[in-house]
Amino acid sequence: MGALLTRLQGLYQKAEEASEAYKSTEDALRTGRQEERLRAAALGRARTALDSERALAGRLAREQYQGGQGLSPYARMLLAGNPQAALDQRRLAAREGARRAAALGRLAKGEKEADALAVRARKALDTRQTLAERQKAQKEEVASQLRQVERLLASLTPEQLARLGAREAEKTAAAQRDLVTSGALPTRTGTPTAAGGAALRYAAAQIGKPYVWGAEGPGSFDCSGLTSQAWAHAGRTIPRTSQEQWARLPKVPLDQLRPGDLVVYFPKATHVGLYVGDGKVIQAPRPGSVVKVSPVAANPLLGAVRPDPDGTPLAEFAPPPLPEASGTATAGDDAGYSSEEAPADAATSAR
Repeated sequence: MGALLTRLQGLYQKAEEASEAYKSTEDALRTGRQEERLRAAALGRARTALDSERALAGRLAREQYQGGQGLSPYARMLLAGNPQAALDQRRLAAREGARRAAALGRLAKGEKEADALAVRARKALDTRQTLAERQKAQKEEVASQLRQVERLLASLTPEQLARLGAREAEKTAAAQRDLVTSGALPTRTGTPTAAGGAALRYAAAQIGKPYVWGAEGPGSFDCSGLTSQAWAHAGRTIPRTSQEQWARLPKVPLDQLRPGDLVVYFPKATHVGLYVGDGKVIQAPRPGSVVKVSPVAANPLLGAVRPDPDGTPLAEFAPPPLPEASGTATAGDDAGYSSEEAPADAATSAR
């Protein structure tokens, strides 16, 4: 049974890694599409300006050609037979020459800028196509991992599943005891900041809602969808994926955790939960599970980050009510998982 649990958790983690990669690619695609729209608008403006400069350059060229075929009425007036007229003619010619040179300079610059914008637009399109192909491959990879999980679970009897769950619970309990004994966690639960308290209350209100990959509420969540939405409702925008939350938010030592901080798991930062205090997190573990309260050591710890490092903890804080240990929102598997898509019966409800 131990080998089976190890194999199952390995499959979950592989699917989770592919899932986070998929979501990161999705974010990059969204950003790329926004930049592409901006580049297209800039290219449109550049081409409009270029058309205007070309029209002006053409008109000046025609005027110069016509002037070469015969003297214009203005030039004939200047050539009325006195030195001052000749001087005025030279000044006029110089001014017209400078005007033509400036128009040609602007035309050359506009052509160069339009060409550069067109090159960047083509590169952006190529990048988007590459990302789309990568996203498709990642989706197929996660789907493959999920099929392996489903085949393995389908091959087990109810008794084996029960023993597997008991073995996983024992493993989590042992890991939690070791973590508490090591002194790595705070000796007492402090108070959150006002924003941290708001994020915690939001997360607590979602307990019992189903896990669905890619979901950001209100009816279902995945792991980073829950944490990002909790902090969004607290008035602070944080990255969407657990990997970006780990990479871009300030790190905080585990022994300095305060409620509202984010606890990140696995070597590649592919799972995340929101710290409650008293050695527990609220998390959305994986398909088939629900948003729930779990021991902080339910998964291999990577570290913690703090969305509001400059915030001041509240003098007093009344924690939101949490389910009893025997409730459905605390029972079941705690091991984290962030799949690319929910199981077949829920896949249509994913993003």
